[in-house]
Amino acid sequence: MPAADQTLRILRHLARRPAPIAASALARDLDIPRSTVYHLLATLEEHGFVVHLAQDRRWGLGTSAFELAGGYARQEPLARLGRPLVAGLADRLGESAHLAVMSGRDVLYIVEERAVRRPALVTDVGVRLPAHLTATGRAMLAALPKVQVRALYPDASSFTERTGRGPRKPSELRELLRMVRQSGVATEDGEITEGFRSVAAAVTDHAGWPAAAIAVTWTDTAVDAGRTADAVVEAAEVLSQRVR
Repeated sequence: MPAADQTLRILRHLARRPAPIAASALARDLDIPRSTVYHLLATLEEHGFVVHLAQDRRWGLGTSAFELAGGYARQEPLARLGRPLVAGLADRLGESAHLAVMSGRDVLYIVEERAVRRPALVTDVGVRLPAHLTATGRAMLAALPKVQVRALYPDASSFTERTGRGPRKPSELRELLRMVRQSGVATEDGEITEGFRSVAAAVTDHAGWPAAAIAVTWTDTAVDAGRTADAVVEAAEVLSQRVR
């Protein structure tokens, strides 16, 4: 069997799993010799497509795989399906809304709809921002398996900051993501731009993986945060159904 075929089958199998798995399980599930699986995994790891979680003796998708997912999204499907929903949010709430996808440890904005007479944001289409500081990024990180988050943020050197706020080490990020899972939405308050707040919800694919996130951003003015969060969750659920 050609190595390219085996490699693609490994990546596809990892993408469909809810969490990283052992190499032996990959060999068994795909009926590929274990020695071949280890050889291919080593090559994929070298190029960033998989990560080896040594403590758990398991393998999961790496940042290069997320880059490919972001590239696919930039070629229209998610943007095309999500644009009407994002525009509807902006019209309905009178605040700017956007759609983002993961790209490594960043989020990449693929749709932005600025509400009438609202200030410009940094979330223009094509802009990348640190995922751990944004509401969209936190929503997607919270939907990933915990071991996958550990692989993306192994230590304090993985974290950056913009305004002096936000998590700066893995334990702080873990607690923040726990709160996101508990509440069902992710928030951000001044971590990207002083005076701006956001709320976001993840868009999940057929396997439960975060394909994107929808968010609404507003200035520190009187906004019904609960109503805004409910509207964002509703839009994310609709888009989740459309991408499955």
